[in-house]
Amino acid sequence: MTATAGDMSAPLAAALAATAAAVSAYIEAAITEGAAPSARLAAAMRHGALAGGKRLRPLLVVESAALFGVSREAALPAAAALECVHCYSLVHDDLPAMDDDDLRRGQPTVHRAYDEATAILAGDGLLTLAFEILAKDEAGPDAQVRIALVAGLARTSGAAGMVGGQMLDLAAEGRFETEGRLALGLADIQHLQALKTGALLRYACAAGGLLGRADARQMAALDAYAGAIGRAFQIADDLLDVEGDAGTVGKAVGKDAAAGKATLVDLMGISGARAELDRLVAEAEAALSPFGSKATLLVEAARFIAYRRN
Repeated sequence: MTATAGDMSAPLAAALAATAAAVSAYIEAAITEGAAPSARLAAAMRHGALAGGKRLRPLLVVESAALFGVSREAALPAAAALECVHCYSLVHDDLPAMDDDDLRRGQPTVHRAYDEATAILAGDGLLTLAFEILAKDEAGPDAQVRIALVAGLARTSGAAGMVGGQMLDLAAEGRFETEGRLALGLADIQHLQALKTGALLRYACAAGGLLGRADARQMAALDAYAGAIGRAFQIADDLLDVEGDAGTVGKAVGKDAAAGKATLVDLMGISGARAELDRLVAEAEAALSPFGSKATLLVEAARFIAYRRN
């Protein structure tokens, strides 16, 4: 069974469940070990990082590393660090000054469950925890690999990556008085989304390659795959915002249109966006062809990302 029309294959579901459980336990232990001086802060960090989530990014780390014989246990620190960064970004993205969301993963957002100041600090705590995890010996025996993991995550999550994409997104909404609302074309939207959404997905696959000491050709193949699924992920998100319901999606929907935000669905139409998803899935599968059957779960992940229902 393949992951089409929103279904998930049994092997992919099992791999996601195992990775999610392992990553959640790792993050829980890291928060506890960090011994935050405030129980409220630690609780808010747990709310932001442990209240559900598919853990797709950690799965990409684990399965990309597995192509080169790296065990889940060995890939787990990098996977958990990436998930901490992803969760911090959601905590901050939900804040009133950003997207102003009340619901995330079917739960109250951190600033609603606690307060804005606590949510900001909880996000800060998760972001910095990620780099603490990567700097430790258990993230990898080779210090040069750990340095590459740290540098890569810093770049892809910072101003040159995710944060830069978020800034472009706010500018496109006309949030800054001196600039006004920006009229974005196809290339502009693709660039914004490659930074805001795609950068961390690219890092996930690159991290697996780094752990597995992939050569340049193998790293290029992983990057091509990640680029395709990153674009597919955002188109699927945009379709869910148009067609989904909050109960299934786990967060508010219809917000892009309300904010006047340009999306690829606006430019392509729903049928055009679905056709583009099919093209991107084929592109992702082709990129993985050098790895043969070892990449089966990554192929399934690409299909699930494109055709998911939440």
